[in-house]
Amino acid sequence: MKQLSIIIVTYRSENDIYDCLQSVYKHCDIPQEELEVIVVDNSPESEPMFSTISERFGQRVVLIHNTHNGGYGQGNNVGIQRAQAPIILIMNPDVRLMKPIFGTALNAFHQHPQLSIYGMQQMLSPTEKSHNSFICTDRINGYWGTLLNAVCSRLNWYVPSCMFFSGSCFFVRREMLCAIGMFDESIFMYGEEADIHYRMSQRYGHDMKYNPRLCYIHLTKERELELSTLKKTLDSCICQNEKNGQPRHVTLLHRWQSNRLQLWREWVRMKLLRKPSHAYPVLSEYDKYLKEEMQKTQ
Repeated sequence: MKQLSIIIVTYRSENDIYDCLQSVYKHCDIPQEELEVIVVDNSPESEPMFSTISERFGQRVVLIHNTHNGGYGQGNNVGIQRAQAPIILIMNPDVRLMKPIFGTALNAFHQHPQLSIYGMQQMLSPTEKSHNSFICTDRINGYWGTLLNAVCSRLNWYVPSCMFFSGSCFFVRREMLCAIGMFDESIFMYGEEADIHYRMSQRYGHDMKYNPRLCYIHLTKERELELSTLKKTLDSCICQNEKNGQPRHVTLLHRWQSNRLQLWREWVRMKLLRKPSHAYPVLSEYDKYLKEEMQKTQ
C-alpha cells in the first residue's frame, strides 16, 4: 500500500529531473513499495526525457504527459488525482534531497490526524541556508511582514497563522487538499502555496508544522531577481487575494511596503560592502510600478 506520493511537475526540465529523482531514491527511508513517484510533464514533447527516466528508474516512476500546459497548479492536480497515497509531497524538479525526510514526515502525519501541511528547511547549497523556507502572506502589513520574515527565518520560527511554506517542496494531506479544491487552476504560475495555505487555514485551522531539522536544496542561488517575475507574482497574488476577500489596493499597498524595506536593505548593503547590487535597480523599478498601480486604484 502506498504511503507517500511525490508529484513533480516538469516543463522542459531535462537538466534537473534526473538528479532530482536520483536524490529521491538515494535518500528514501521507507520501503520502496510504499513510495509512489509521479512526474507530470507539461512540455509539448515528453521525449526523450521520459525514455531516459524509464531507462534509469524503470517502472518506479509514473510518467504522465499532460494533455496541455495548463500551468503549475493544473499539472499538480493531474498528479494528485492519479496519486494513491494519503500523503502528498509536492516537489519542484530543481529540488535535491540531502538527507532522509520521508519517515519523519509520515510519522508526524500519523501521530497528528489534524496535521494538514508539513514544511522543511530550504537550503541554497549543502551549507548555505535559504531565507525562503516560509514567507508571510500578503494579508498583513508589508512592513511588519517583511520584518517578521527576517527575524523568523533566522530563528527558524514558523508562525502558521500568517506564514506559508515555499511551494518548491512541502508535504500535504491528500484528503484535506482535495477537500479544499486542490490547486487553483485559474493561476498559471506563482503564489499557489499562499492560496492553499489560506484555504486550508479557513477550513481546518492552523495545524501546520515546520521541521528545521529536515532539509532540502532548492537550486536558486544563481537565480537573479527579475522585474517580470515580480510582476507575474504580484498579478497572481492580487487575483487570489481578491478571490479570498482582500481588495486589490490592499495587496498593492502591502507589497509596496515590503518592497520599500527591501530597497532600504539593499541600499545599506551597497554602502557597507561598497559594491553594486543587481537587486537594487530591479526593486527600484518595481517600486515605480507599484506606485503606478496604486494610483490606478484611487
